[in-house]
Amino acid sequence: MRYSVIISAALVALCMAQPGMAAGCYADYKAKQDDPLRLHYGVAEVSECSKKAARAELTARLAPKGWTLLNVISVFDQSGLAERKDSAGPNYLRY
Repeated sequence: MRYSVIISAALVALCMAQPGMAAGCYADYKAKQDDPLRLHYGVAEVSECSKKAARAELTARLAPKGWTLLNVISVFDQSGLAERKDSAGPNYLRY
């Protein structure tokens, strides 16, 4: 009896977590490098579907490569990937 309650609780928790994980979150953003000035538009997979979380995550990813995040334009699910692929070019899912 005790184990069935634990297993049931674990299954409920797993089922509740799965929809967010399955959807996939992505952000499109603008970044820059200085000296010489270079700008880029990119699309990246992020762990949370909010601009605030995407901003923090992308800032940390881009900085080691010398890029400064200017802004997160939007966050979206997988259905928005195809329309942004050409615009992002080599920065499509790069960072």
